[in-house]
Amino acid sequence: MIFAERLPLYASLVRLDKPVGTLLLLWPTLMALWIASDGVPGALLLAVFALGTFLMRSSGCAINDAADFRFDMYVKRTSDRVVARGDVSPLEAVAVSAALGALAALLLLFLNEAAMRLALVAAAVAGTYPLAKRFFPIPQLYLGVAFSFGIPMAFAAVLGHVPPLGWLLFVANMFWVVAYDTEYAMVDRDDDLKLRIRSSAIFFGRWDVAAIMGCYAGFFALLLVVGQWMGAQWPFYVGWAVAVACALHHYWQIRDRTRDGCFAAFRHNNWVGLALFAGTVADYALRGTQT
Repeated sequence: MIFAERLPLYASLVRLDKPVGTLLLLWPTLMALWIASDGVPGALLLAVFALGTFLMRSSGCAINDAADFRFDMYVKRTSDRVVARGDVSPLEAVAVSAALGALAALLLLFLNEAAMRLALVAAAVAGTYPLAKRFFPIPQLYLGVAFSFGIPMAFAAVLGHVPPLGWLLFVANMFWVVAYDTEYAMVDRDDDLKLRIRSSAIFFGRWDVAAIMGCYAGFFALLLVVGQWMGAQWPFYVGWAVAVACALHHYWQIRDRTRDGCFAAFRHNNWVGLALFAGTVADYALRGTQT
């Protein structure tokens, strides 16, 4: 009964009401699955990666809140989080994170050895990310590695190894993560400066907007190489063009560096990922009609 009463707090802890973070992880992972499987991913792998993405993101939120609660209570955006306000203890948050991580680990039973090895590396990177902002000048780059590991895992799960195309998509996605998480970091910059927390928004300083747009440029340039490598047709490039239009829209949202504008730009990246994934799915569907 006590556990049931705490479920709403746990739901808030793992951001069930804020699915954007899960989707930002999911779109590039599904895109990688589609490319690796030539447009015919198995239903089991789709279910494993979708559920695994949700569980690992939820676990990451819980461990992050446990690690950062002493900072979160002084940051405007995070002061109402359940650990920061004392409704859930840090130890309790760690327990929730561990339970979700254990459930995610069970999914490894459905993957091959190559994907399992990469999953262990991904878990180590994700688990140590909360510490990155304490010593790494650009923790968003560290997050880029953590948030991109679903890509090589998807290739490994399908092919038994990660081809150069998979690593290229991995690097491309890192550029995207740095772009959107710097937009996110701009929301908290004033608070982070007072608390002496590191972030890319602080590192880039007055060049923050230029750095974000530069990361978007690197991301989309590498995706063109990915498209050429996989022999993409027009649907892929339509999705690419829609995603580029979204990124250009973000410039107008972040150029004045307002909290609301930067946060809106961050959230809007869901449409960037969706456009690219939809273009990839349509591309392979078109190929299927031509065979």
